[in-house]
Amino acid sequence: MNKVVIVGCGNVGMSYAYALINQKCSVDELILIDKNTDKALGEAMDLNHSIPYSLNTMNVKAGDYNDCGDAKIVVISAGANQNVGETRLDLIKKNEVIFKEIIDKIMATGFNGIFLIATNPVDAMSYITYKCSKLDNRQVIGTGTSLDTARLRYSLSKRFNIYPKNVHAYVLGEHGDSEFIAWSSAMVGSLKIDSMLSDDEKKEIEIEVRESAYDIINKKGNTSYGIGMCLVRITNAILNDENAIITVSSLANDVYISKPCIINKNGIRKRLEIDLNDEEKILFEKSKNVIKNVID
Repeated sequence: MNKVVIVGCGNVGMSYAYALINQKCSVDELILIDKNTDKALGEAMDLNHSIPYSLNTMNVKAGDYNDCGDAKIVVISAGANQNVGETRLDLIKKNEVIFKEIIDKIMATGFNGIFLIATNPVDAMSYITYKCSKLDNRQVIGTGTSLDTARLRYSLSKRFNIYPKNVHAYVLGEHGDSEFIAWSSAMVGSLKIDSMLSDDEKKEIEIEVRESAYDIINKKGNTSYGIGMCLVRITNAILNDENAIITVSSLANDVYISKPCIINKNGIRKRLEIDLNDEEKILFEKSKNVIKNVID
């Protein structure tokens, strides 16, 4: 049985849960855990009432940490929200204490599945999860720049009037202000994007992708739908043993940072090394140092 547990029934957790029900997936049982037990109960009831019109027949219920023992995936979306004017890195001190308590409770159940981390700053929180859980690093995955990559592909698809799934481009590094676009390897079909855009156009797209989260938070208070769909994509890659390539945050030289990774039922099968140009190599090292300084 494919059991998935969500810890944290806020905007991100529930966008993920709702997206799971609306997308074709292999989840049989979905457990909701929240410090507000009534909220978890209410969310489970509401989600179950949508099942008759869903593509799936999963059982959704409120639970507790005892439900984590036999789960295939535990998704952690609990933590403090990013407020207007805050960066993702500003959240680290707030969320470190919350995470250590959550992970201790989960590991006490004998959990040996895959952690999928969505809480910001996601690279640092994934590292904390890895260290506190003592699981193999392949079993701890952060959503990383999967959302930033989706934003990039959406932007490029609109610019070129191309179906987004035919855009092959990646945002690498930190899920934050030091992230960057690997233009040297970006493709539309078999065409290199690098030669199709001016430097000004590329800079405009970079700003749009990097700052879109701040813009959304200023306008509606949070971002949730995009990351909810990213979580579903990663979940399906795991449960269906897809060996899919997704830009997620994984361990590299004692730092969690995003590069394209092959994901299957065991978690991270392999990190892919993109052939970066000299400028991009410098940007990647700068981004890695930002995350390392936070961890230190």
